[in-house]
Amino acid sequence: MEVVYPNSCGLDVHKKTVMACAITPRGKETRTFSTMTRELLELKDWLRAHKVSHVAMESTGVYWKPVYNLLEDEFTLLLGNARHIKAVPGRKTDVKDAEWIAELLRHGLIQGSYVQNRSQRELRELARYRRTLINQRSQVINRIQKVLEGANVKLSSVATDVVGASGRAILEEMIAGVQDPKALAEMAKARLRNKRSSLEDALNGLVGTTQRMLLASLLRHLDFLDSEITGLSDDISRRMGHLEEAIQHLDTIPGVGRQTAEEILAEIGPDMSRFPSAQHLASWARLCPGNNESAGKHKSGSTGHGNRWLRSSLVQASWGAVRAKHNYLASTYHRIAPRRGSKRAILAVGHCILVGIYFVLSRNIIWQDLGENYFDEHHHQRILNRAVYRIQSLGYRVTLVPA
Repeated sequence: MEVVYPNSCGLDVHKKTVMACAITPRGKETRTFSTMTRELLELKDWLRAHKVSHVAMESTGVYWKPVYNLLEDEFTLLLGNARHIKAVPGRKTDVKDAEWIAELLRHGLIQGSYVQNRSQRELRELARYRRTLINQRSQVINRIQKVLEGANVKLSSVATDVVGASGRAILEEMIAGVQDPKALAEMAKARLRNKRSSLEDALNGLVGTTQRMLLASLLRHLDFLDSEITGLSDDISRRMGHLEEAIQHLDTIPGVGRQTAEEILAEIGPDMSRFPSAQHLASWARLCPGNNESAGKHKSGSTGHGNRWLRSSLVQASWGAVRAKHNYLASTYHRIAPRRGSKRAILAVGHCILVGIYFVLSRNIIWQDLGENYFDEHHHQRILNRAVYRIQSLGYRVTLVPA
C-alpha cells in the first residue's frame, strides 16, 4: 500500500502508561512513557527527535486528553474510534497495538474524530457540568415530593411547582413547625390563592421531626445547586459573548431556548465548515437511521451511540417544539408518531432541528418554518388517492371537483 505519512507514530494510551511506536524510513522504534506531565513532555521531545509529523491514538475514555493537550500545538493528531482500528484477534499486546495504530496511520487508514480546540473543549465541559447540576436539581425536587407524599401531604396534586414561590413559602413554614393546614394555605401566592380550600385538604398531613429535618436539608441542597447553576450560566454567557448573534438565531427555532442554544453550540461549535453537509452533521451526532442491508433485506436501522449530551438537548427541544401548534416540527411528529411511536417520532423531530441548526449557523439566518401544511402540499395526490380509496371501500362513489 502507498505510504501517506512516512514519519508517523501510534500511541496505545492507558491510565498510567503510553506505549508509543514511531515508524520512519529509518525503521521502527517502540518506547513506553508514563502519563505524568514530565514524561509526556519527554514523549514530545522523543517524537520531535524522530521528526514525526502525524500521531494517532484511540479515544479511550478520558485518558487521551492529557496526551492530546500537550501534543496538539506541534503535531497533527488523529483521534481514532476504537471500533474502527481494532487489531487482529489473537495478537493482543500493548506493543502490537501501538504498532498496528502506527501502520494504519502511515498508510492513511485512520479517520480522525472531530476534536474541538481547547477553549471550545473547556466551554463544553462547563455546559455539560451545568446540565449535570440541572439534572441533580430535578432529583432533589423529586425527593422533596417523595418526603411530602410519605407525610401524607399532597402539595404536588394542587401546586404545579412544589418549590415555586408559593410552594417554597409553605415548605419553610412546615420546617418552622407550623402544622395548621389553614395557616399553611394562607401562604399561597398569586393564582394559587384561588385554590386555598384544596390546599387545606392537601396540607393536612403527618409532618414530624424527621420530615422537617429532611425538608430543611433538601432545601439547602436546592439553594446550593441554584447558586452553582447561576454561576456556571454567567460564566458560559461571558465565554459565549462573541456568539450572541448565533444564539439569537437558534432561539428562533421552536423548542430551542437560550440555554439549549448554548448547549448545542458548546457541543458542535459555531463553525459548520467542518461538516460537508447537514447529513454529515446528523450522521456524526447519530441522529439519523443507520444503514444495515444484506441480500436485499433491510435489517435494524438503529441510530447507534453518538453524542449523548447533544442528543439529550435536541430531544428536550423536540418535546417543546411538538407541543406548539401550527408549525412544521409538530406536523412532522404527528405524521410519524401514529405508525412508528412517539420516541422514534421525537428523534425524527430532533433530526429536523439539527438539520435546521446547520443551515441557521452556516448561512447566518433565522429559522424559516415550512408550515404545518408542508407535507400535504408536497404529497397532494397521494393524500387524495388515499382518501378516495377509503371512501370507496365504504361503498360510495367519489367524484372530485376542484373548488
